[in-house]
Amino acid sequence: MPAFPLEPFRIKVVEPIRTTDRAERERLMAECGYNVFLLKAEDVFIDLLTDSGTGAMSDAQWASIMRGDESYAGARSFYNLKEAVDRIFGFKHFVPTHQGRAAENVLFSVMLKPGDAVPNNMHFDTTYGNIVARGGRAENLIADVAADPYADTPFKGDMDVAKLERFIEQTGPERIPLGMITVTNNAGGGQPVSMANIRATAEVYHRYGIPFFIDACRYAENCYFIQQREPGYADRPLLEIANEMFSYADGCTMSAKKDAIVNIGGLLCLNDDDLFLRVQNELILREGFPTYGGLSGRDLEAMAVGLWEGLDARYLAYRIAHTRYLAERLREEGVPVVWPPGAHAVFIDARAVLPHVPQERFPAQAIVTALYIEGGIRTVELGSVTFAHRDPQTGAMVYPDLELVRLAIPRRVYTQRHLDYVVEVVKHTLDHADAIRGMRIVWEAPLMRHFTARFALVT
Repeated sequence: MPAFPLEPFRIKVVEPIRTTDRAERERLMAECGYNVFLLKAEDVFIDLLTDSGTGAMSDAQWASIMRGDESYAGARSFYNLKEAVDRIFGFKHFVPTHQGRAAENVLFSVMLKPGDAVPNNMHFDTTYGNIVARGGRAENLIADVAADPYADTPFKGDMDVAKLERFIEQTGPERIPLGMITVTNNAGGGQPVSMANIRATAEVYHRYGIPFFIDACRYAENCYFIQQREPGYADRPLLEIANEMFSYADGCTMSAKKDAIVNIGGLLCLNDDDLFLRVQNELILREGFPTYGGLSGRDLEAMAVGLWEGLDARYLAYRIAHTRYLAERLREEGVPVVWPPGAHAVFIDARAVLPHVPQERFPAQAIVTALYIEGGIRTVELGSVTFAHRDPQTGAMVYPDLELVRLAIPRRVYTQRHLDYVVEVVKHTLDHADAIRGMRIVWEAPLMRHFTARFALVT
């Protein structure tokens, strides 16, 4: 059995969680249309739906909340956050937002026109949705190795730079108002991106005059992987690695609910002065004044502290080892998981588990349903429900290469025994995989359907 990492913290506050029996969970799933997003949180025993905003804040973060300056404009709390953002990210300008998708909303509102395209290694759901909602095209250009769940390579999140250059030539740089890269690559199994690849991606974008933005939700975890895996970075401090990473970009979006370990908050950073003026105007319409951006002063204070805690080397060593422990325990039990494990989640290969369920019957969603019914564990589907789409030319349904169940681990929340329980439930559920059948959608929204869709079991 793999060794469990030693926590670099003590538990000061606990929250009780209730248990349910199988019959109750079967009823609850039927009532919510077999969509775990629609469950009440109090009916979930172990919640691995997301690592976004679900972490445990530290005593320093809770103490900082009491110092929140709730002035409407120019609050002290904004300038405390600005000091951390300036030192870590290094861009000329930034605005706070209430979360990452709000930063995307503001950015794409001022930069995208219908018919424009935005390339990325892999867009996650809200990035994709915000682009498509404005009539744009979100293009994934991940390296081919990412489609192999078991290829044990250190940077499976890398952009395929040759694909990127071909895409720019074919599309025309005038129709690409910005380009992106996501670190770490959530949609492809939480895989990191190398510094060399970020540098090469930036070079291509800039050669064609395309502004380069990093989706930086899990930038600190990506920096840790660079330090541990990429030649030349082993002795570099994480702050220095972060500074270099962002030096190649023209801006970034960030959900601070991940690597800043807060329950709400986000950032939009950029260098261009004219773009910043337009962003400010859009922010005032959508979020709030530029020095609070949809957040209270106490939220800004907690984010300022959390940005430094999320970049702490001892914390990150624990965080990555914590996730790896769950991945190794599952693999010991014969569960097919994406390898190597990333930092924020473990991903189960649903097609390997349910070869008898075709993608149009949503095998990952079927496993998500079964795990909740079996043990009260809430996970999330990252497969055909979330990422399948119709080809705009042919109308044919295009299914993703990967059909995954994500077990996202909240930061500083669950113990070793919790993770061992997850392993027990997953193993028992998948030992009876032959009994798991597919699902069909009975209602769906036109965009980002996975959040609200309702399903029925296929008998």
